[in-house]
Amino acid sequence: MTASSEPLFFVIGSSHKEADLTIRETFSLELVALKALETSIKSLEGVEECLALNTCNRLEIYGVCNDSTSVETIYQEICKHETIRTSSFSEHSFIKVKSDAIQHTLQLASGLASQMIGETEILGQMKQAFLRSKDAGNTQKYLNRLFEKSFQTAKLIRSGTGITQGQVSIGNIVVHLATRIFGELSKSRILLIGSGDVSDKTAQALKNTGVKDITVTSRSKKNTDLMSEKFGAAAIHFEHLESQIEHHDIIISSTAAPNLILELEPIQKAMRNRPNRPLFLIDLAVPRDIADEATLLENVYLYNLDALANIANENLAYRKSEMQKADQMIKTQSWGIWLQLRRRSLFNSFQ
Repeated sequence: MTASSEPLFFVIGSSHKEADLTIRETFSLELVALKALETSIKSLEGVEECLALNTCNRLEIYGVCNDSTSVETIYQEICKHETIRTSSFSEHSFIKVKSDAIQHTLQLASGLASQMIGETEILGQMKQAFLRSKDAGNTQKYLNRLFEKSFQTAKLIRSGTGITQGQVSIGNIVVHLATRIFGELSKSRILLIGSGDVSDKTAQALKNTGVKDITVTSRSKKNTDLMSEKFGAAAIHFEHLESQIEHHDIIISSTAAPNLILELEPIQKAMRNRPNRPLFLIDLAVPRDIADEATLLENVYLYNLDALANIANENLAYRKSEMQKADQMIKTQSWGIWLQLRRRSLFNSFQ
């Protein structure tokens, strides 16, 4: 970027606002594919910096290009990239530039742009994506400054407003839903599938509620054993998963598998062996782990991320009032960051 040019910030992406869960599944990327997408965008003419963020609810590409580059051209190249060209990304996406892109980044870090308003997981996901991209050399002074500022703003918003009132997190929402269904959870048998961050936080939320009968499994025996030890849970081998369905009341799945973990047939078989006993399935994965057709079975109740978001946002009255305060704080912060980053003297000081 020349000394006289200004940085053109852009965000190109899709989230729960543009696409439902069925569509979002089509552009859920594994880490290798996400890195390939980020590297390819960074190599485009005029693109100086790039960071790709992929979570269960969004695929977003943050970038900086010189002011003579067409963001629309970058957008078309992204849509044609081999990792997402067969998906529905091009039909369900957005473009934000300049101060709008900065404001979006701050809103996302603060939990205001999340499907579950005020949730805290997104901040950690953004930090992980930032460290990965920074280590790869794909972010430099502009995105580094923007993301560092977004993390500071998130801390300010969370401490200065009640936006996180009610401890909004996937783990707590899952516990709330399970309690609503079963009442007292102490007699419920719960199976957790997966050993990632979501499973970890869900297990912790269950333990905090006093749940004792927890079983864990994942495709990694090592990770399964670590979770079992950490939470005092039973462990089963992943290959025995289908035969264990009938023995549990609540099954919560959150793997990164590209295909279904629980097909319809083993769920049908399990229900024949537990007549008149309901089975609650909570699918926290994108792509989904559990066959959607399970909802057609008698006494089977399946909830996915979109359903959980509706539950999480049922009592938004207080948080909505706090959102107005948070939005005003973010507008002030984003405008200040935009002015700072435009000042050539400040650019030079970052170098």
